[in-house]
Parts: sequence; C-alpha cells; structure tokens
Amino acid sequence: MRETDEQLYSRFIQSRNNEDLRELLERHRNNLTLFLFGIVHDMEDAEELMLDSFAVLVSGSPGFSGKSSFKTWLFAVGRNLALKHLRKKRPAMLFQENSNNDQLSINNMPESGLITNERNIQLYLAMDKLNPDYREVLHLIYFEDMSIEDAARIMNKTKKQVYNLSTRSRQALKDELERMGFDIDVY
Repeated sequence: MRETDEQLYSRFIQSRNNEDLRELLERHRNNLTLFLFGIVHDMEDAEELMLDSFAVLVSGSPGFSGKSSFKTWLFAVGRNLALKHLRKKRPAMLFQENSNNDQLSINNMPESGLITNERNIQLYLAMDKLNPDYREVLHLIYFEDMSIEDAARIMNKTKKQVYNLSTRSRQALKDELERMGFDIDVY
C-alpha cells in the first residue's frame, strides 16, 4: 500500500530519511514546476522555485501543520515563493524594451517533456492569455485535481471567490480556444 504524502513528510521530519524526501520530490516536482511556470513564465525560474519549495520542506519552517493536505501546503509554499520572486523581478522588467516577454510562445514552452503533446501545448498557450488568477485556478482544479477548498487555501481566497473564478476562467478559456480555432467544450 502506497504511503500518503503526510506519512512520508512526518517520517522525514522525524528521522531525516532522504528516501522519504526523494519520494515526495518524485511525486510532486513535475506538477509543481508546471504550476510555477504558469506564474513566472520562465522554466529555469520555475525549476529553481520548485527546489526552493522543497528547501522550505527540508527546513521544517514554516512547517506543515496538517490543516490541509501536504500537496495543498506545498503548492501554497511554491506560489508564495513565486509571487515573491515576481515582486523582486518586477523593477527590472519595467526597463525591458519588449513587453511581450511575458507571453508564452512555442519557443519557450517547457522542453523537459512536462507538456507531452500538441493539444496540451495549445491548451497552455491559450491559458497563458488568461488573467493570472484564472490560470492558477484552472491549473489547481483541473490539472492537479484539487478541491475548491484546497485551491482557495493556496490562492488565499475564499471558497466562493475560487468558485466564481473557476466559472469565469472556464468561460474565458473556452473563448480563447475558440479564438484559436478550436471548438472545445470546457465544462
């Protein structure tokens, strides 16, 4: 029987067993990296932020309290690190000549095999054109299969706000996909 993330984390904190940490890293690194990439739009930064998130895990501070799932806590840590990273990076971005650097293109999509087929690439390109909150809620609920409650914890929003965001984001994604020439029902 597969151990839960919470069991692995607890055992890691108690015994500092690197195998437990390695298992947690294997389970969550790709999904966390893709989530962070959706926020920072740079694969190197996303990978570094993923590692920083696990560094927080290793340090035991602020520490997983068990009020949510381990995955929810880890994604919240990652999101907070990504937003902090963007705040630090923002002044430098103001002086860049090309303001389209934040827009994804096929050329700067993750090459690590995280996005595996053309349909998923087109979906990520469409999602990138959405409001950042829309991207986050879609990724958390539909790619990570998280509940509205878990997404709310990660995004520091109420369940009602996340529910409303998810409804608006699905419509916005559908509209964007139609603009790109796809006829897909996202509901």
